[in-house]
Amino acid sequence: MSQDNTWLLPEGIDELLPAQARALEVLRRDLLDRYAAWGYQLVITPFIEFLESLLTGTGKDLDLQTFTLTDQVSGRQLGVRADITPQAARIDAHRLRHQAPTRLCYIGSVLRTLGDGFSGSRSPLQIGVELYGHAGVESDVEIVCLMMETLRVSGMDDVYLDLGHVGIFRALARAAGLNEVQEAELFEALQRKASTEIDTLVGGLGLDDSLSGMLIALAELNGDAEVLQRARLVLADAPAEVAAAIDYVEAVAAQLSQELPDLPVHFDLAELRAYHYQTGVVFAAFVPGEGQEVARGGRYDKIGEVFGRARPATGFSADLKTLMRLGSHSGKALTGAVLAPSGLDAGLRAKVAELRANGTAVIRELPGQTGDPTEMGCTYRLQEQAGDWDLVPLRPSTEKR
Repeated sequence: MSQDNTWLLPEGIDELLPAQARALEVLRRDLLDRYAAWGYQLVITPFIEFLESLLTGTGKDLDLQTFTLTDQVSGRQLGVRADITPQAARIDAHRLRHQAPTRLCYIGSVLRTLGDGFSGSRSPLQIGVELYGHAGVESDVEIVCLMMETLRVSGMDDVYLDLGHVGIFRALARAAGLNEVQEAELFEALQRKASTEIDTLVGGLGLDDSLSGMLIALAELNGDAEVLQRARLVLADAPAEVAAAIDYVEAVAAQLSQELPDLPVHFDLAELRAYHYQTGVVFAAFVPGEGQEVARGGRYDKIGEVFGRARPATGFSADLKTLMRLGSHSGKALTGAVLAPSGLDAGLRAKVAELRANGTAVIRELPGQTGDPTEMGCTYRLQEQAGDWDLVPLRPSTEKR
């Protein structure tokens, strides 16, 4: 890289300027306060760990997304976290070990070798919540409701929910006896709704007509609530787990209609986001004009098994930078700073302390400084008048030196 390009950042790595960073921080605080009001406790997980810990159990599907390096102290391989969910699961299973349901929330930067299309960044600021210790519709509905509350607080309108269940494809793949390669190929084709490719792949498996027809039909089982009734007919000969999964999706949708009656729900029974990661119902939130989801989650029971304790689990995550970019969050933010002249005047120092104690930003002027104070975000100047210090509006055109 030439010296002229030393300011460039790697592809997918970004930085926030002061106004953006302030807006992000205000949104972060509001969301964490909201999660606390729902009973979710904040945890802070390490940015880097031993590689085997990050990629153990469910986390092993993150291996291609994880940066690795060698620890100069232990000589062991380290990994930079690409997802916080497995870390939170370890805390629930190994550190807390509660008998009652555990509600955790987190926020932190993650780093990925490749962008996954979710946030468009390789360094998203992941925010999310996890609920451990309850297997049932109620906990999944709570998570969906909190996900929608997150988007509402972020200032997003016209949100709709995509609802599915990975158990449907998983049961059909098991019945078809697909090996790992065949299952992966069909999974990819279903995600792209590539009908011709799906027909070709299924046709080459040598399955009976009934099972082939059900696998091919999955790509078309999406739409409004009518899809569930159609699925019961199309998948009537499927293993019993398929009917149970359809019933579960219907139960989640029914309860959501009571909790969030104005929420548009779209059903997609071939929706397989994080297929290897999830074990049951999956959901994602979309807004107009964005091809990718803005938040996603689902059930991933037994995620803590490898850490010594298997518990039911459900949760969601989002990229806080995406929420800030797409939303219109109107939380309390600084409207401008006050410029205070330099000097040791006791009255001036008392006024500066008073303003700062009340939440106003005050910037002390440095001797000999040049430039427009508005470049520092100042909108007022402290000026001595009749023995007191008063706020005087700054006028950029007259303040330049």
